[in-house]
Amino acid sequence: MKTSLIFCALLTASPALAQTADPFTDGKDGAKIHTASGFICPAKIGPFERDAASESDVLTGADLCSYAALDGVYGTITLTPLTGPYDAKAALAPAFTEQEGTGGTMISETTITLGAKTAPLAVFARTYRTAHAESLEYRTLFAGAQVKNWAVQATVEYADPRDTATEKDFLNAVYADAQKEIAQ
Repeated sequence: MKTSLIFCALLTASPALAQTADPFTDGKDGAKIHTASGFICPAKIGPFERDAASESDVLTGADLCSYAALDGVYGTITLTPLTGPYDAKAALAPAFTEQEGTGGTMISETTITLGAKTAPLAVFARTYRTAHAESLEYRTLFAGAQVKNWAVQATVEYADPRDTATEKDFLNAVYADAQKEIAQ
């Protein structure tokens, strides 16, 4: 009886024990600073406003910042510590499978150059068509690159052609900031 009470107490306490500290600290002008990498998730990136900064996956150590803009444009930045080389295509494969499972059709896969002009960064990118309505094609773009010892992934949901410039601005800002801010 006593053993089962102790066991029950441990089970109820385990969620509290499993929680980790907030991976972000408050920064200037409403920014959230990713403590482990130094990456800054500003309150705004162009028309995007940050609506979350949180732990994403306890097992991999991934953390994320998510953003939304008017007209249903969404952006997410995921930071994951690396212990070896980064393969963006393999790391993003579960997201590709999910996108294809919901009816998304891959329309492009390429490496794009983003970030600082003095030291451009090769970023893997794959785009899916998710829906079509009137003159807009709804898309989801997945991007990933290694910046120092971190995988920096960005996902943008947008409507083409209306939001294409916004999508490009978001990606450029994310990867330029990652090169500048990630310390290790």
